[in-house]
Amino acid sequence: MRRLASVQLGSPQRRNGDQKPTAAGESDHREEAQTSRLWHVTLSVAGVEVPLADVRRSLEQLAHDHPFLLTSRYANDHAEIRYWEEARDLHDAAAVALRLWGEHRATAKLPPWEIVGLEVIGRETYHQRVAEGYGPPPAVPVGVHPF
Repeated sequence: MRRLASVQLGSPQRRNGDQKPTAAGESDHREEAQTSRLWHVTLSVAGVEVPLADVRRSLEQLAHDHPFLLTSRYANDHAEIRYWEEARDLHDAAAVALRLWGEHRATAKLPPWEIVGLEVIGRETYHQRVAEGYGPPPAVPVGVHPF
């Protein structure tokens, strides 16, 4: 599991009523495990046209380097990446998603595109949307596919 380092702001707060506040930087792994949730992330990127073979190759490399990616769809000027992220809250899941493209641009030889869209929803919301016929169906088949 990938984790973001967090910085406590302000004074330490008490947890579970009578417990003493924790020192900054101290972590309670049991609490973290209990509060970690799954988030469905859809990251959209776009930019100048790039040959389709290059886009496919770079997205396949990204998926190989990071097997958490469920599916990628692409065209010569945009792409969409969908995956599940385990994080404490929406802010952490979104922060990881917003860094994904830039941090792996060089290693996966990703196109010099910018992030143009981000959706992060909880697992329950994702499944509710699918059950009601709204939103994208489950990411099947898994992999890298043209639009």
